[in-house]
Amino acid sequence: MTSHPAIALAGVGKQFTLHVQGGVVLPVLVGIDLLVMPGECVALNGPSGAGKSSLLRLVYGNYRAQAGAIRVRHRGATVDVAAASPQTVLELRRHTLGYVSQFLRVIPRVPAIDVVAEPARAVGLPPAEAERRAERLLSRLRIPERLWSLPPATFSGGEQQRINLARGFVVDFPILLLDEPTAALDADNRRTVVALIGEAKARGAAVLGIFHDAEVRDEVADRVFAMRPPSLAA
Repeated sequence: MTSHPAIALAGVGKQFTLHVQGGVVLPVLVGIDLLVMPGECVALNGPSGAGKSSLLRLVYGNYRAQAGAIRVRHRGATVDVAAASPQTVLELRRHTLGYVSQFLRVIPRVPAIDVVAEPARAVGLPPAEAERRAERLLSRLRIPERLWSLPPATFSGGEQQRINLARGFVVDFPILLLDEPTAALDADNRRTVVALIGEAKARGAAVLGIFHDAEVRDEVADRVFAMRPPSLAA
């Protein structure tokens, strides 16, 4: 295993300004330090309001940190997401950062198989290989073949989450950010997700995730990073 962390957070801080409430400043994260190594899964744990999902969005570049550095390994170099240009963030998302959020956001009327295959096409895989990867994941996650040509907006919540997962795992991303990946899934599909995470770790991916299902967390996490709301932090 390489000695370079895949993710290195140093002194990360984030706050929101509530303009509709007279400019009240709400601290979300203060002084977060965290390393995640290749082949390791770190589970973020803590009560609601501790900033777990916000931390994932900071690493993915959806939010901008007000303090600290968010360094990720990208093609043999280190990039600070907190200081990166929008173009660099898009490059990171294309090649390095896989992200499974709690909600599927896709272009309407695009068939499910194309939604899943799109990240593979974006990294340059031939269309036929991208589609084969999408088909394998859709099958593993028990999406009936009759649904592959339909837009996911018509699917149930659990089916949409499985499309989200297939899309996140269709490329062998070096870093995976998982926000409640097993929410709304039945036991068989939870086991499939545990297997997918295990396979990603085995090939050297760094995984940072939120797992409210304690059983899943115990199976996939190498360690737990405890978080508390800033008002409760010592």
